[in-house]
Amino acid sequence: MAYSVVVIAGDGIGPEVVQAACRVVDAAGVDVEWVPAWLGQQAVERYGDPFPAATRDLIRTHRVVLKGPVATPIGRQGFRSAVVALRRAFDLYANVRPIRSLPGVPARYADIDLVIVRENTEGFYSGPEQMVSPGVVESVRTVTERAATRIARYAFTYATRHGRQRVTAVHKANIFKLGDGLFLECCRRVARDFPEIAYEEIIVDNACLQMVLNPYRFDVLVMENLYGDLMSDLAAGLVGGLGVVPSANIGDDVALFEAVHGTAPDIAGRNRANPTAMILSAVMMLRYLGETAAADRIERALLRVLADCRAVTPDLGGTATTTEMTDAVIRALQHETGAISDCEWQISK
Repeated sequence: MAYSVVVIAGDGIGPEVVQAACRVVDAAGVDVEWVPAWLGQQAVERYGDPFPAATRDLIRTHRVVLKGPVATPIGRQGFRSAVVALRRAFDLYANVRPIRSLPGVPARYADIDLVIVRENTEGFYSGPEQMVSPGVVESVRTVTERAATRIARYAFTYATRHGRQRVTAVHKANIFKLGDGLFLECCRRVARDFPEIAYEEIIVDNACLQMVLNPYRFDVLVMENLYGDLMSDLAAGLVGGLGVVPSANIGDDVALFEAVHGTAPDIAGRNRANPTAMILSAVMMLRYLGETAAADRIERALLRVLADCRAVTPDLGGTATTTEMTDAVIRALQHETGAISDCEWQISK
């Protein structure tokens, strides 16, 4: 089956890691037409708009997006996050970040396997900010029953489909009694529809503490927007950092897959970027499209390269370039399918 996927190269190292992921998907034999689009700083330079109408139209037409990291200016100067705008424009309400230990990747823990499900459309990220008086800024947070119920149901459904045992709702209802209180009420109602899945609640500051002390206690965690943004990066630190963690942003009609790391301008254009997170994001994309066999092949090939440790980028302890690591993953794919022999595989390593 042929697919058309909108591809946003992004800023900094984005073009390098996105190209790596596209090459690997093509090598796996999936027929994909890559449709280029622009977002963020590159879109500003090209269209004068960080989220131009042309990109909106392409996403609306093709409905699946593979995106590299996009820079967002910090502070008052510059534009607001184009990624947040994209998520809201297409109601990509579920941000899904699997946090998993990978072979050969130096990390503080081994055998980590948990999933963070983050509500993606509300909270402080969706509310306006305003200067109410000199030196005083007001930020507005929104929580709705509809969105809280929807993300809770997504988390429990995900747990059921993936053989997970527990869903943990993360909150700060001891302080935000109305907003987080509503979020918990919705989670509790949904939990009653999934009696086979254990349900628990934990205050967000304690959740951060427990994530560091004993991350094995968690399975699937569901939370509102800001908590999910913070905790997913914290969890990534358990398994080697943002360079090895993929993510998906899922809506009813559109899905976007992206690496969660930044643009790394210090190494941009130097062919040193680690493509792992981007390749794993493409794996999530293929599973979403129903190309499970190809996704599994790519994941196995990548894990072989990581475990071997020889053809990996400097951040993983190796000396390979982005291109060389991508080539190694493609050779591992070819070896699995018999396109190259055992001898050729060993020589190429």
